[in-house]
Amino acid sequence: MSQEQQESGGGSGQDESDFNWDEYLEENGVSAVPHHAFKHVDLSLQSGLSPGMKLEVALRGEPAACWVATIITTCGQLLLLRYEGYGADRRADFWCDIMTADLHPLGWSQQQGLPLRPPEGLREKYSDWAAVLAHGQEGACSVPANLLEGPHRGKNPLDLLSPGSTLELQDSEDPGLAWAVVVEENAGGRLRLRYAGTEGLPQTPQRWLFYLHPLLHPPGWAEQQGCALTPPAALRALRTEADWAEVLQKVRAQMPEPPVTQEFFKDQPVIGPHCFSEGMKLEAVDPNAPFAIRPATVAKVFSEQFFLVQMDDLREEGGDRVSFLCHRGSAGIFPAQWSLKNGVTLSPPPGYPEQDFDWADYLKQCGAEPAPQHCFPVEQTDHGFKESMRLEAVNPLAPEHIHVATVTKVKGQHIWLHLEAVKPPVPECIVHVHSMDIFPVSWCETNGYTLRHPCKPKVQKQRRVAVVQPEKQAPPRNTRPDALRQQENGQSESGLGNGKYCCPKIYFNHRCFSGPYLNKGRIAELPQCVGPGSCVLVLKEVLTLLINAAYKPSRVLRELQLDEEARWRGHGETLKAKYKGKSYRATVEIVRTADRVAEFCRKTCIKLECCPNLFGPRMVLEHCSENCSVLTKTKYTHYYGKKKSRRIGRPPGGHTNLEGGVKKPGKRRKRRKHFFVHKKKRSSASLDNTPAGSPQGSGEEEDLDEEDSLSEDSGSELQDELQDDSEVSERKSQPSSPCPAELPPGRDRRRRKIRSPSFSDDENRPPSPKGLRAEVPEKLRLESSPLDWSVADVVRFIRSTDCAPLARIFLDQEIDGQALLLLTLPTVQECLDLKLGPAIKLCHHIERVKLAFYQQFAS
Repeated sequence: MSQEQQESGGGSGQDESDFNWDEYLEENGVSAVPHHAFKHVDLSLQSGLSPGMKLEVALRGEPAACWVATIITTCGQLLLLRYEGYGADRRADFWCDIMTADLHPLGWSQQQGLPLRPPEGLREKYSDWAAVLAHGQEGACSVPANLLEGPHRGKNPLDLLSPGSTLELQDSEDPGLAWAVVVEENAGGRLRLRYAGTEGLPQTPQRWLFYLHPLLHPPGWAEQQGCALTPPAALRALRTEADWAEVLQKVRAQMPEPPVTQEFFKDQPVIGPHCFSEGMKLEAVDPNAPFAIRPATVAKVFSEQFFLVQMDDLREEGGDRVSFLCHRGSAGIFPAQWSLKNGVTLSPPPGYPEQDFDWADYLKQCGAEPAPQHCFPVEQTDHGFKESMRLEAVNPLAPEHIHVATVTKVKGQHIWLHLEAVKPPVPECIVHVHSMDIFPVSWCETNGYTLRHPCKPKVQKQRRVAVVQPEKQAPPRNTRPDALRQQENGQSESGLGNGKYCCPKIYFNHRCFSGPYLNKGRIAELPQCVGPGSCVLVLKEVLTLLINAAYKPSRVLRELQLDEEARWRGHGETLKAKYKGKSYRATVEIVRTADRVAEFCRKTCIKLECCPNLFGPRMVLEHCSENCSVLTKTKYTHYYGKKKSRRIGRPPGGHTNLEGGVKKPGKRRKRRKHFFVHKKKRSSASLDNTPAGSPQGSGEEEDLDEEDSLSEDSGSELQDELQDDSEVSERKSQPSSPCPAELPPGRDRRRRKIRSPSFSDDENRPPSPKGLRAEVPEKLRLESSPLDWSVADVVRFIRSTDCAPLARIFLDQEIDGQALLLLTLPTVQECLDLKLGPAIKLCHHIERVKLAFYQQFAS
């Protein structure tokens, strides 16, 4: 079937953003194949540097001396290291940039004649450092030298396979032959290869292979293995022998400095020895028509690893038979009778006289023996593929096309795939579950490759656009069709240029002001930049990183949640956040054109009350143009922060601007009476009894507001927990008398003079203002030094005070005794995200601990 006949029927002339995997799966009520089922994709995402590897680091201040360190965590080109000798003590861990730090593999100092000297903090810890090093390096894995030096340094390994790179490819019919290939395109590790010497020739043959294909090797491999560098038989007639000899000289001239080494291909599948013999019969998927299984024969055995399989053809004038190279773990070969046992149709070989194929008669007719069962690997069924699941798959008849695919049948380790958007339709393809021609959903979007997807009917598209319009500001009926037509025309015109949707690099400028929601320490641990790539993909990754870097991820997700009245013409994406064991989900609007990325980043920063340059397409090197470093948190929020009214938690679609509500004068000041109570959650009852303009409605939002406005993934479990916590919160936050809004003005005024907040738990009751003046705090006696307190000890102490609701924060932030003694009022407000009242209350107890420490334990 020709390539022209296999042109895609959908997606080729559409904007790629028209297809959304989440919407497609939801509309069809199906699920995607889990990502962990694609091992080759997982391997392609690994940088080669993994936790546990060891290297040598030049000491600070002593560049002539080095010491051994272990990789604890990797984050792009940043490494978290721990010097040998610290064991499990993480206090001395440090970050370094692989591009700027002086890093070397194990043994480098010995080769250079430099000493291995422990840093100052370790020199007095052990006496025999040679024994410590010998014990630490037993069975240790050193960082490969090529990842710390040369072109590999600080780069993703896949980036080294850039267009123009040269590799070697074994012949598909004779493993003793190989020829050089040039990388024409690299899409996430999937390479478009051109045979060396074929440039300028008509109908140049090309190959599409994943970089982990077992027949693909680095330059120089053929010479090391004793393979002959010879062009494939199909190409030899295109040039003279002299021309091929000249091409070979050019190829060998490029060998001294190869871009990749054999270490780069270490994750290729291992080829083990086989036990096939020449003449054995088996079943195989036809390479020319990978929709059918036919009888085949082992035509030749090359070595312990490779053998040649030839498809049977009983016709005398059948011509050249189709053959392909195999090894023991090759996909698409089965023992005789496999199709019968698994209920799969076995197509008879061409020229077979009978209509129904029978293996017993066929073997007797050919005088051959079937390949025994033990020649084939044991089939595993825990691969994660199930019927009706969706994925992305290569069209075997047009390998440059990747389509939306559906798993229609699963038999052992092989699956049958139906490819969408292929005209004319093709039968179901037979693919191995470990094939490198199948990918998880969104792989094409991630790597900027075109995905062939089914078209959507225009009626459905118009209906989907119509429901996006807000009900409050719906345009008149006579103008609505024109607006829809303009929007659709704009979308079709925008799909003409791919560069329009390519997002530049988005930099995280961690020196800028991080605002009240984002943790500055976590911001500093983020990668330097994300991208370039698809605008939707890059910005979605940026927002996900920012949400995870927040003190309360659900709070940031709430701030970014899509507002119905938003004027942006963006692209809605669903983002998730986890906080305190609960999951939240909300739709966030993301722009999809490059010309609006800078504006989107700046407006998002303003939403989060941080510096407008905290993240964006511009890198801040030393001084920020906003001069945010000289402003305090209060001043910065005053000048740059958002000035919008708060709203009591309502479900999405019921947003209310409280500025238009009824405001009670004089109640803002009265709220200070309750500022000692730190409420983590409000009950639904307290929300219902609170007037729209009351002080409780105009104050700071709380966690329940976020839980009401965001979609919850935790279900009934979260509701049970909210119900338990709300009972305590309701007793603490509601007075015992009726709500002030229900009383006459005079009676309300008299009651407020004599009423004090009621508490159901005497242990956590804060003293009244009068009691603070009359009572003398009891002297604190500590049983152990706070320097030795663990996180559990600190949490236990906080729970014993009237700041017990704050204990969860200390547990989440892993504050031990040493960190507790370093806390001050500014750090408590900034790091623990507390208001002034609860912060002062907490610092009072911290100062009591400090005083007791100095009196009891300080020498």
